[in-house]
Amino acid sequence: MQPLAFFGRGEDWLIVLLIIVILFGSTKIPQLARSLGRSVSEFKKGVREGEEEEKKPADQKEADKKPG
Repeated sequence: MQPLAFFGRGEDWLIVLLIIVILFGSTKIPQLARSLGRSVSEFKKGVREGEEEEKKPADQKEADKKPG
């Protein structure tokens, strides 16, 4: 049996969704979704900044670290 193979059918997802609604309440779910979206956006922003930092030449990195 494949891992998570039991999540392939629609009624299984419906049960999971029902459990989430019971645990968090219907008013809390949009807040959780917004928070998750913001977290993903911040993570992507950090990854982009890290990639840009890696592309900088080494001498420019040293100049950025020196104060004033």
